[in-house]
Amino acid sequence: MPAMMKAAVFVEPGRIEVVDKPIPDVGPNDALIRITTTTICGTDVHILKGEYPVEKGLTVGHEPVGVIEKLGSAVKGYREGQRVIAGAICPNFNSYAAQDGVPSQDGSYLAASGRCGCHGYKLTAGWRFGNLIDGTQAEYVLVPDAEGNLAPVPDGLSDEQVLMCPDIMSTGFVGAENANIRIGDTVAVIAQGPIGLCATAGARLKGATTIIAIDGNDERLAVAKRMGADVTLNFRKLDVVEEVLKLTGGRGVDSAIEALGLQTTFEQALRMLKPGGTLSSLGVYSEDLRIPLGPFGAGLGDHKINTALCPGGKERMRRLMAVIESGRVDLSPLVTHTRKLEDIAEAYDLFMHQRDGVLKIAIKP
Repeated sequence: MPAMMKAAVFVEPGRIEVVDKPIPDVGPNDALIRITTTTICGTDVHILKGEYPVEKGLTVGHEPVGVIEKLGSAVKGYREGQRVIAGAICPNFNSYAAQDGVPSQDGSYLAASGRCGCHGYKLTAGWRFGNLIDGTQAEYVLVPDAEGNLAPVPDGLSDEQVLMCPDIMSTGFVGAENANIRIGDTVAVIAQGPIGLCATAGARLKGATTIIAIDGNDERLAVAKRMGADVTLNFRKLDVVEEVLKLTGGRGVDSAIEALGLQTTFEQALRMLKPGGTLSSLGVYSEDLRIPLGPFGAGLGDHKINTALCPGGKERMRRLMAVIESGRVDLSPLVTHTRKLEDIAEAYDLFMHQRDGVLKIAIKP
């Protein structure tokens, strides 16, 4: 009988359950990681709801912090017992996309069921954990192409301090990196969930001197202030586009980062953007987007619209942990709750319905 582990698997839309699964065998280029902390992402909620299709029985989750249990024979530069993280996106770096400088797109389009609204195709890119292979909401996870994807955790950093690095921090920061921010810029960040909060922190690091954080939750707006926001706007209390244009003297913001994935927020970002500004889109959209003619300037406004998938790989993870270690950003306020793996169904419900001031939940196997 193979050794077994506990894992949270997708059963059907609306059901993720903890079951027993065999501990994976380790191939030459793999590493088996004993998970010490993981978490739930908004994308996992899309999976739970059936809005993003995955195979039934797949272990969900893509944000691993843990300890190397066993190394493949070809993996060099690491040791068993070492604390590590791996990016949510784990490319193999062999594809044309990776070698063309876009390793997050290290994948392909695969025929899908059509349930995701992707016209019969599903963009897999480099996202494998909890999408194409078993993920991290388990006692163990198998990391493929481990030498390119494992990053040692610096001594002195806790699991909670680095828990945002595999996905949330990497995604939020690439939103700021893609926004063409210059020193002295004014930047709006729409939605202050975990990714938006990291985008706010990233915009500050990139040199923005006026950061406008937008959300409908005053508690999250208070956290946004701690992440570097200069102005906070609650969309439930005022017209945020009108207010942003007033704050900028009618010029509009240099960059707008959209971190939710709705038609409404995408349009708001475009409407508050200056001519020649950049809309940096981080949201995962579940239906077709429409671009309004006026704010788009009928295509004549010199706008730039950039999209991004969370960058992965060991060098990206090393850089993010260096930011944490330097003290320039403290993301520990984002980890608001802790739950055991066996209580993950309740954790999903808490996270999905945003109760009790939840931002991110540390899941401990």
